[in-house]
Amino acid sequence: MKVNATIQMLEILGNKETKSVVITGHSIGGATASLCTLWLLSYLRAISSSVSVLCITYGSPLLGNDSFSTAIFRERWSGNFCHVVSKHDIMPRLLFAPITPLTSQLNFLLQFWQLSMTSPDFGKLAVQITDREKAKLFTAVMDYLEAATQGDGEGEGESKGEVSVPILFRPFGNYLFVSEDGAVCMDSPATITKMMHLMLATGSPDSSIEDHLKYGYYVDKVSWQFLTQGNSPKQRSIPESSYEAGLELAIQSSGLANQESLIIPAMECLKTTRRMGPSPVLNAASLALSLSKVVPYRAQIEWYKALCDEHDEQVGYYDSFKSRSAKSAMKVNINRHKLARFWNDVIEMMEKNELPHDFDKRAKWVNTSHFYKLLVEPLDIAEYYRKGLHRTKGHYMENGNRERRYVMFDRWWKDRIRRDGAAEENSVRSTFASLTQDSCFWAKVEEARDWLDSVRSEKDTNKLALLWDKIEKFEVYANQLIEQKEVSKDVLAKNSSYSIWVGDLRELKQLRERLNMFPHQLTGFLDGEVVP
Repeated sequence: MKVNATIQMLEILGNKETKSVVITGHSIGGATASLCTLWLLSYLRAISSSVSVLCITYGSPLLGNDSFSTAIFRERWSGNFCHVVSKHDIMPRLLFAPITPLTSQLNFLLQFWQLSMTSPDFGKLAVQITDREKAKLFTAVMDYLEAATQGDGEGEGESKGEVSVPILFRPFGNYLFVSEDGAVCMDSPATITKMMHLMLATGSPDSSIEDHLKYGYYVDKVSWQFLTQGNSPKQRSIPESSYEAGLELAIQSSGLANQESLIIPAMECLKTTRRMGPSPVLNAASLALSLSKVVPYRAQIEWYKALCDEHDEQVGYYDSFKSRSAKSAMKVNINRHKLARFWNDVIEMMEKNELPHDFDKRAKWVNTSHFYKLLVEPLDIAEYYRKGLHRTKGHYMENGNRERRYVMFDRWWKDRIRRDGAAEENSVRSTFASLTQDSCFWAKVEEARDWLDSVRSEKDTNKLALLWDKIEKFEVYANQLIEQKEVSKDVLAKNSSYSIWVGDLRELKQLRERLNMFPHQLTGFLDGEVVP
């Protein structure tokens, strides 16, 4: 995206009244619009913005490969794209074929389209593509499209021996196929590719080029049909079954109803677009029931935490679970695993688009996942250090050791604060929180303990300075949480890891002050001698 366009977009986003952004483009401009949308979606996620984005392209060429399409699907961005493709337009289908052998035809074709859009009369006079070149281009695209449908996108055609180059591009997002008779929408890359092939098969070299310039006509036609509820003048009989009727109407809308040889393949293609299993709404309802079944597991962990907080040993929730000093901790550990399985299943369903697109914005699930994270992640951290995994895999916050569900729940919560405002978060607490508001607090304590140990043995003054800088920054951070009462009282328990760390830090600071006063003792201290 150009710099001035980026600045303009940031100005739009900076306007508090901006609720949604629509980006559109035709032909190569459609590909540019898609790239701009991807940049914007990534940026909005980084700043936790609630602005909605929709990209509508017309006759846009394909943009990326299978990995590109899969990544957009996993990010749940497919719903942000609507690609309008006319019945015979060759441009959206062009990149299924290798471009190198078709360079000359493509150059003339792009020139013709550009001139035709700026001046239709001049464009017609400037046609330099012979009928033979048009036929070569059309045939090449048809062959590779057929190979893509037979090889499931891998480009290994069974009936076309000359087609052996892998298909490098793959559709993503939603495709709206338009014809004189209506429109059909689908979102599966395999069925999109199949429909591209079937619809182009009804065209000709000339219509495949001319159709790229007719999107205004198709949009007007479909809009009029929608407003008047009009149907194709030559309707086939509509079955009584609602499902079969839907398929029949889709065939009519695609413009394939009069192509007897293509009706059955088109029917099979449309059947594959039918979502298998329950709808996202029903899945969400079922999850609500499943959640009610795991709530007792969470309640038992809450009871365990309250028991630890009130225990005479004053060790606290985190350290009690880490030491496993009570049999009740074993039951808690089992419940921890059960809850993890439930939430991992939720994440998996989201990534498969089996849940509503706004599932991660619904207050019920955002609040519940946040509470789960604050309650259970400290136990995961305790288990991580209890097993000594930090010695082989690094500290909990390093190298992706943290479970991905917690990272996602962090994002959900930040997005919720962004949407609803931070008034609740900024309210002054009168008592300590029931759960420490930083679910990774104990992982930071464990790192801080490690830094203190390193200070005692480190002789390099530069490394010592870095260690002290880290220690002091964590000390400031922890004090802020305590002053704002954003920690649970188990953090301040007399024998908790944090309280012990505070005591150790105090002693080490006193010793450092003494060594600064008597520098001749520094050498003995660094050598491990006892300093009186």
